Amino acid sequence: MATRLRRSIDEPIREDLSWSETWKGPDQGLIFCWERGRQERCGRPGLASRADQGELVSLDWKGGVTKKLKVERKQGTFQYLATWQGLRGESLDIALEDELVVVCAKFGQAVVFSAKLPEDED
Repeated sequence: MATRLRRSIDEPIREDLSWSETWKGPDQGLIFCWERGRQERCGRPGLASRADQGELVSLDWKGGVTKKLKVERKQGTFQYLATWQGLRGESLDIALEDELVVVCAKFGQAVVFSAKLPEDED
């Protein structure tokens, strides 16, 4: 059974965390990434709308799609996935030991999200 990281969209965004609390806790910064996505949803409604439609928009982490690649599946990070879920206004829900494949609605590119760091393929 895979370990899941979950946090409800109804939870308030945490404030005044130290760098260590943000990045070195048991979630390794994924909750912060998700909270950042929620903040971006408020500040960048056009980007949020595209994410709502299933587009894997460009964000600070590997996982966004700007064109259809020659490879069948591109790799992405859980940091991207957490940010994208927040940007879409979703609760955080990531199975930490699994891979999740999401297909970009705009380009049809499959992206595999996992704990494994992606190779540079862009």
